[in-house]
Amino acid sequence: MHILFVADPLESFKIYKDTTFSMMREAQKRGHRISACEPKDIMWQRGGMVTAYVRDITLTGESDVWFTAAQSKPDERPQAIKDFDCVVMRKDPPFDSEFFYATHLLEQAEREGAKVFNKPRALRDHPEKLAILEFPQFIGPTLVTRDAEDVRRFHAEHRDIILKPLDGMGGMGIFRVKDDGLNLGGIIETLNKDGAQTLMVQKFLPAISEGDKRVLVIGGKPVPFCLARIPQGGEVRGNLAAGGKGVAQPLSDSDRAVAEALGPILAARGLLLVGLDIIGDSLTEINVTSPTCFQEITDQTGFNVPVMFIDALEAAVAAHPGV
Repeated sequence: MHILFVADPLESFKIYKDTTFSMMREAQKRGHRISACEPKDIMWQRGGMVTAYVRDITLTGESDVWFTAAQSKPDERPQAIKDFDCVVMRKDPPFDSEFFYATHLLEQAEREGAKVFNKPRALRDHPEKLAILEFPQFIGPTLVTRDAEDVRRFHAEHRDIILKPLDGMGGMGIFRVKDDGLNLGGIIETLNKDGAQTLMVQKFLPAISEGDKRVLVIGGKPVPFCLARIPQGGEVRGNLAAGGKGVAQPLSDSDRAVAEALGPILAARGLLLVGLDIIGDSLTEINVTSPTCFQEITDQTGFNVPVMFIDALEAAVAAHPGV
């Protein structure tokens, strides 16, 4: 296959932990060809196809100069996206306007015959904080609002709460307010921008001390190990980007139950790869844009997550009806 990865700049990859890199490495090991571009390299003009300015790359196996490219810059080779055997959308959050526009361009490419994973419409339909609303049986007490009084009432009921923006990533902008309500007003103003922006509020889950578990679901099936991201140094956030320690561990019975319940539903909507965030027994987020933790789980357990992913990608491409 010839695979196009739509991702962040290759030069920004930290390959010792980057999930997209691990996908590329396994794909190349199987003899697949690899190209890459950024969302900004995708364009459409009336009378033509959706195209991308791509770089055709080869992984070197080295840690410093980890790839070589046939082109010194992407604009040397425009390529119709439909001509790739598949497209893997791996642009990191935030899900901003430019990400939104990229999904529409990729959806047009689908109409022209492209095979895109995760499916662009499914990316738009499953914002990572709000996608849990569909599955209330698996989540803890949660409020979505832009109204300050709603937040105050929620705090009065639950006494210890987490507040977070809907467009954050890596633990960015997450606050904890305990029983004393210290700084609650200021935090609300910061996050809801005086009522102009919606935020999410959740009851604090003490099980965070045991880790914010990333449960990967590939092709509707759970990876048998998760990565528990454990807060360090008095932090409330377990995110690796916020200094959390990643510890791989087998799925608990409740982790597996959530993954097996949601996996087939989400896969049927075109979500080949999903990252469920679970604290204790409670689902807190459904990550679909660029789920990570492949390398951490593989390195610590020996279970090869990239192999499972490329197996699923090959199967999905083979089963795709095309146009």
